[in-house]
Amino acid sequence: MWDQIILGVYGILRRARAAIDGAPLMEIGRSMTISVRQEDFNSIADEWECILPYTGANTIFITPWWQQLWWRRYGDANTSLEILSVRDGDSLLGIAPLMVKDDTLSFLGDTDLFDYHDLLVREGCEDDFYAAIWQRIGAMDWRTMELKSLRDRSETLRRFPALAKANGWSADISDEDVSPYTHLQSSWDEYVSGLRKKDRHELRRKLRRLNNGNEATQYVFQDASEISDAMPEFFRLMRASRPDKDDFLTADREQFFRELAKDLSERQQFKLFFLELNDVRVAACICFDYNGDYLLYNSGYDPEYSNLSVGLLNKALCIQDAIESGKKTFDFLRGSERYKYNLGGTNQTIHELVIQRA
Repeated sequence: MWDQIILGVYGILRRARAAIDGAPLMEIGRSMTISVRQEDFNSIADEWECILPYTGANTIFITPWWQQLWWRRYGDANTSLEILSVRDGDSLLGIAPLMVKDDTLSFLGDTDLFDYHDLLVREGCEDDFYAAIWQRIGAMDWRTMELKSLRDRSETLRRFPALAKANGWSADISDEDVSPYTHLQSSWDEYVSGLRKKDRHELRRKLRRLNNGNEATQYVFQDASEISDAMPEFFRLMRASRPDKDDFLTADREQFFRELAKDLSERQQFKLFFLELNDVRVAACICFDYNGDYLLYNSGYDPEYSNLSVGLLNKALCIQDAIESGKKTFDFLRGSERYKYNLGGTNQTIHELVIQRA
């Protein structure tokens, strides 16, 4: 209810601002007066946060604080920030967080640090939003539109190709990657019993072996100051686990992770899990706690303990924590690593939509 009231108050203020500034108005669909406005993070962040739960794009990667953090670190003078809001009078219909660089229009952010992208559209407002935002985008200066990391259920993926073809432009959809997930049962035993027979047997066997003669403990850091102190250990384990993760973890990305940990832990949305074996930290995972789900963002382990499957088991124990916390889904996020399927993951495809002007 309070979100609705806040959005209403913002709408009244916006209407007054539009009257003063002479914001562009368009007659779209069922004779509504629709306006599209240029925004920045300061002008739209609070409304953005309010509307997100009422959209089909509700994920942590599309929150204003995630996108603003990325822009602060990676935005540059050669990139134009294009945050557009679509309004019907006092009501915010949706937001398009975009950027333009080198004649290419894209979502704000990149695939290295974002697993999902999309436009934010209040449910039930899709027709008016997409008509208005397409008209505005069509008037912008770009040659190629590259919209990455769109999930199967994305309205953007469904509507933009038809709008492009109506303009005589090409629209191509390709499979970009997969993002496995698993729905969680009400208990750990139910979860394990629901795995494929071989995976169920292997998980139980590996857990027995881990605990055979060892003192194995998983614990989680959630407090901002504790997480800050523990991040160097996370980076050590992430680097050690695979050469490509070592290459990925540049100084810039390390700093992004640190800032992300600080921001999200203050919102109780960041969990840093460690598996400790005989007082030695041997594996680590970052999970986001968002909208009733856990999202496994990144991980690492010490290869010296790979014979005990410490990387996989730390993730399995994260799933156990999610179940015991009453979460609905465990999202393994981007990538087709085998362990995700061993732990019950089911693929969802994420797509790239490329539109070329004629």
